[in-house]
Amino acid sequence: MQTLQTKLLILGGGPGGYVAAIRAGQLGIQTTLVEGQALGGTCLNIGCIPSKALIHAASEYARAQAQASGDSPLGIRVQKPTLDVAQTIAWKDGIVQRLTGGVGALLKRQKVQVVQGWAHILDGKTVEVRDAQGQAMQRIQCEHLLLANGSQPVELPMLPFDGQRIISSTEALSPQQLPKTLIVVGGGYIGLELGITYRKLGVAVSVVEAAPRILPAYDAELTRPVQARLEKLGIALYLNHQVVGPASGKTTGVDIRPAGDANAKPTTLKAEQVLVAVGRKPRTEGYGLDGLQLNMKGRAVQIDEQCRTSMRNVWAIGDITGEPMLAHRAMAQGEMVAEIIAGKTRRFEPAQIPAVCFTDPEVVSVGLSPEEAKAADHEVLSAQFPFAANGRAMTLEDSEGFIRVVARKDTHRILGWQAVGGHVAELAAAFSQSIEMGARLEDVGHTIHAHPSLGEAIQETALRALGQALHV
Repeated sequence: MQTLQTKLLILGGGPGGYVAAIRAGQLGIQTTLVEGQALGGTCLNIGCIPSKALIHAASEYARAQAQASGDSPLGIRVQKPTLDVAQTIAWKDGIVQRLTGGVGALLKRQKVQVVQGWAHILDGKTVEVRDAQGQAMQRIQCEHLLLANGSQPVELPMLPFDGQRIISSTEALSPQQLPKTLIVVGGGYIGLELGITYRKLGVAVSVVEAAPRILPAYDAELTRPVQARLEKLGIALYLNHQVVGPASGKTTGVDIRPAGDANAKPTTLKAEQVLVAVGRKPRTEGYGLDGLQLNMKGRAVQIDEQCRTSMRNVWAIGDITGEPMLAHRAMAQGEMVAEIIAGKTRRFEPAQIPAVCFTDPEVVSVGLSPEEAKAADHEVLSAQFPFAANGRAMTLEDSEGFIRVVARKDTHRILGWQAVGGHVAELAAAFSQSIEMGARLEDVGHTIHAHPSLGEAIQETALRALGQALHV
């Protein structure tokens, strides 16, 4: 069997893996990347990119429907719109193909050797690459092994995925046809992003969430506008309810009951499809990782501040290392590992990692919330500025929501930003930069922001925290 020698071997071509490979190539490190499917991983192929494409398409369709019904305050009237699902999916797939093709070109430019196949770890320096049928094709020996294997949807034992009636986010992003009714199990960001998308495309949607409210990872004040929009869209919410199993008999759907009440009689919810979106788990099984006997943190590989595992010269980045499972975290970690292997001094100790939920409206959280800051023994100043007082938001017909800032009371150093509203994902960079640079409220409040823009609301929020609000 052919044996390939390389200095750095990367398992997984997702955002973390391919960024690590590109940076390593730039630094002159001989690098090989093994990927069993398409370059770009979950994010580019069956995650963040295709989901955002469908979210946009669904919003455009919903807007056209409103215009056709005469509900547009802009005075725009159109004929009743129709939806060609196949063309929508083809458009989404075209975006994915362009991006994955771009990744391949970038890797080739940096002389990264890409090996197509499924990696199986033999030891900390040797990997066997197999085809889809499990047949060994070649071996690769390396000096450094980087695990970037990502994550996979959590499957509920009572609702195993079958790809048709019980689906994961993967199938939900490439429907051959839309169901008339859909049950979403899980009210986190994945479930709600897809649930809202399907509802805007005309599907009757129900959401089942075991927690008392949606988006339990975010504070209640931020999620309130999202819940109001769900109700306005006609999405049925079953909060504080848990799924006990598939619907009785031959009915497609689920049986649910109030969370924590084992004696309650189950209620049956019927639907053509059930989307299970209860989270993701690190992909740590099925490719020999257990043979390395690495220190683990629950299901995740345990790493230090340089992404080193408990075995020398074995590194791990991204979702395989646990929460937060965010593509931009994996990218930053991958870049850092490449630089450390090249001899540079780096540590992964970011002041913040932004989290964005692309619901309607969008939600952004960067740094500490007021409750988290107080729990960390900070005396804080906190203030909000509503988009209803922002001219640009009003012209975009999207003036619901607000921006909130959290800062230390003594020094005015900014500890966190949160926002809910239309297009707030685009403000995350400004939020992140202010925290990373140790900015104070005065730094942001006294910076001239362009008018009219959504960014003005950032300035106004800082000014309001200082007691200098101008437009509220």
